[in-house]
Amino acid sequence: MPKQRIRVLNGHAGSATWIERLREAGYDVDARPIRAPADLTALGRTVPAAVAIDLTRAPARGRDFGLVVRQMKTMRQVPLVFVEESPRQVERLRSLLPNAVCSSGSRIRSAVRRAIARPPRDPVRPPSVLAGYSGTPLPKKLGIRSGSTVRLVGAPRDFDTTLGPLPEAVTLRRRGEGPRDLTIWFIRRLRELEHGIERMAGRVTTDKLWMVWAKQTSPLAADVSERAVRAAGLDHGLVDFKICAVDADWSGLLFSRRKTG
Repeated sequence: MPKQRIRVLNGHAGSATWIERLREAGYDVDARPIRAPADLTALGRTVPAAVAIDLTRAPARGRDFGLVVRQMKTMRQVPLVFVEESPRQVERLRSLLPNAVCSSGSRIRSAVRRAIARPPRDPVRPPSVLAGYSGTPLPKKLGIRSGSTVRLVGAPRDFDTTLGPLPEAVTLRRRGEGPRDLTIWFIRRLRELEHGIERMAGRVTTDKLWMVWAKQTSPLAADVSERAVRAAGLDHGLVDFKICAVDADWSGLLFSRRKTG
């Protein structure tokens, strides 16, 4: 009898322990990372017995993976198991994906076994990946705090309107090179990323940098991808720690300076 296949999404070094528990239980575990939109599309070609998603790091990205899976016709009946121990995260998740199973890493084997035995009969299909952000003001998602200075680079003209009400005493600046707490850089073409990354990354010290590109589903989409943005940041001494759907057209990765020593 062939092994049941479990597809792991949003895994990281800390996921290794519970992934090994699944393998010891006899499951065929595929934990390859998602690096491009094509990788997500490929999920539905070979339907797994269950999808296990780690939310202990980059929970917004993991949640979005779950929403994407539920939107895929071939994957809609596949059980979702989220590894998350925060009661607040679990509550938020259940409001979006009530048929999903939540578990700690230590109980992953029983959670997966239970999920496969009782697959969702009528799973809720979220209207879009942006459903995960409903009710969350964009400034909060982007980490714009009271009294902060935000530098906008290449932002659409109406981005001030997109942001909506800002926290108290926030300064938005489209020009100038003075101190800032956060930079939001909109990248429309791969050549812009290649030509500008050294300059933009070189300015990051204790502040943060959003690198924003058009989604593949947007009419604004070009040749920039999440994979290219992440690679450029990593190659220039930065590390990404958050992903965000800015709106229906734009996605972003948040970077900080990589710690040394």
